[in-house]
Amino acid sequence: MLLGIKALNLTGEVITTPFTFPATVQALDWNNLTPVFCDIDPTTLTLNAAKIESLITDKTSAILGVHTFGNPCDVDQIQLIANKYKLKVIYDGAHTFGTTINNQPIGKFGDMTMFSFHATKLFNTVEGGALAFKDESLVEKLNLLKNFGIANPEEVVLSGLNAKLNEVQSVIGIEVLKLVETECRKRHEIKRAYEQNMASTPGINVLTKLELDNSSYQYLVIQIDEEIYGKSRDWLHEELKKYNVFTRKYFYPLCSDFQWYEHLESARKENLPQAQKQLHKYWLCHSMEI
Repeated sequence: MLLGIKALNLTGEVITTPFTFPATVQALDWNNLTPVFCDIDPTTLTLNAAKIESLITDKTSAILGVHTFGNPCDVDQIQLIANKYKLKVIYDGAHTFGTTINNQPIGKFGDMTMFSFHATKLFNTVEGGALAFKDESLVEKLNLLKNFGIANPEEVVLSGLNAKLNEVQSVIGIEVLKLVETECRKRHEIKRAYEQNMASTPGINVLTKLELDNSSYQYLVIQIDEEIYGKSRDWLHEELKKYNVFTRKYFYPLCSDFQWYEHLESARKENLPQAQKQLHKYWLCHSMEI
């Protein structure tokens, strides 16, 4: 995403979510862009499209949404807003490899989508990722950016870095790709088993509801209502370790709570009531890989 944002020549401010992995907003930092944090939808935990327009200023250049835990953003409404104000739309699709929206691949929406190929992902090359984008004129620029800006053996035309996919990673990716379809079927069975066994437990709600062709099966995410369940998120997090079930407290803390954003008006807790509320509803995220 770092190079994708660089290639789009964004400036000023980018409206984004506080409820995401740090890498999302760090890509803005490294491109000298100011994040403007927008509250999230209480159901999908994605960027709340209804809150975006009020945050747009003359400095806004883009909207950066995250398909949280594989739950797609409201891509249609976000695009309408972007068209109205002539803004770029970027999506963090780290959790959405293979996901579709109305039978359309998720990478078709917006101007650019970033996919992660980290070792924890459904499809992986151990580390790395890919960009999906519509503007073919970006191909040459991104090829330069990912290879130190080297145009030929005797010419360097811009300042880039090393973001190439090497041969070893490529081989691993080719082999992993052969397993994705079978892995999705297995994860579907695992997800159903979890849901059936948790259905009778008050205070636990499964957030990741998409299935089959609509789902990346990246994680199984549950919400703990401590008042109903009778135990805290932290208690369950530690208890599950006894059974070799290892969970993560995603996304904790909020990106807006990082100390270098505390001066931002958009980062104030009172401006992000849903994000703050969901943070304290104690999400547990469990990878379903076998």
